[in-house]
Amino acid sequence: MGNKKYIQTIGFAAAVVSIQIITYFSATGYFLTQLTMSGYYSIVVIGLCLLMGYAGQISIGHAGFFAMGGYITAVLTTFNFSPFVKNTLISLFSKTGILIARQDLYGGQILSFHPLFACAGAVIFTIVVAYIIGGPVLKLKGHYLAMATLGLGTIIYKIVIGTTILGEADGISDVPAFTLIPGLLEVSGKPSMRIQNYYFAWGLVIISMVFVLNLIDSRVGRALRSIHGAEDASNAMGVDTAKYKLHTFVLSAALAAMAGVFLTHFNGGIGPSEASIMKSVRYVAIVAVGGMANLWGALIMGALLNFFSMRGYFGTLDDAVFGGILILIMLFAPEGLLKTELFKVKRKNFQSAEKSGEV
Repeated sequence: MGNKKYIQTIGFAAAVVSIQIITYFSATGYFLTQLTMSGYYSIVVIGLCLLMGYAGQISIGHAGFFAMGGYITAVLTTFNFSPFVKNTLISLFSKTGILIARQDLYGGQILSFHPLFACAGAVIFTIVVAYIIGGPVLKLKGHYLAMATLGLGTIIYKIVIGTTILGEADGISDVPAFTLIPGLLEVSGKPSMRIQNYYFAWGLVIISMVFVLNLIDSRVGRALRSIHGAEDASNAMGVDTAKYKLHTFVLSAALAAMAGVFLTHFNGGIGPSEASIMKSVRYVAIVAVGGMANLWGALIMGALLNFFSMRGYFGTLDDAVFGGILILIMLFAPEGLLKTELFKVKRKNFQSAEKSGEV
């Protein structure tokens, strides 16, 4: 990763710290709750930007992978395995600490998976599913690929609202906190942990960004750009296009699942809206606004739009706003809002003033 990208990353980290300090001194610490949630959603946007902007593969089903991670960790950490304790495997899990005893919402004792193992299981399961599905789906191109991923998202959504163990339309609640450092850091919605959760969420965002930025600056990134530019020519030059597309799809799905896991523990539950098609459209709209191949643009726009949405600024028209944004961007700024003439002129004027010593 070049010096410019290191400077950008440090600058972004400084902005994250500055925002927290501002909320502290302005007595608006409650904003950190929505900012934390926005951070987890931004991880999904980063993975989708890599898939769409660099590998050139559209996905309108990424909310399904997010929900897959969240629902699996929710089931594993809330389902009571006590009745099956005589089972050899369950007994082994209990003795090795994979299963732990805790109190449920009503004060009863249940035996469920430790959040660490539930998290690992959720991400691994999502990776396997993405790998199995990605093979045949990524052979499609253009609107056929979009329709296939849309179908995938619809299937996951219907499974979520039609399965009893997943809570059907009510979702799953009473998901326990994910303790990372006892007494110091746990992923939960407790007010006492608000600042720690804010930094943890955006720390994950920065780590994800550094990883993806290094990836696109590597040989893999050059291969992805060649696939996006001219897949047939890239294939003719010896690039294993099928492998690169599949691995990028799996990586973006894993990032979405990881975000789903931590947001579920932070919220203490998950509902079927997280798997809805409109959630997938929202992610695509955010990537489009920021710029398909502009990771920083997608991240910044994702943070802002998700924050405004969760603060209720769009009201009951929330889904309509994101759908409208996607339509407008595709019509008038297909390269992203930050690459429109208005922003180009402002950037050019700023650079000219900087060279002349006025800035």
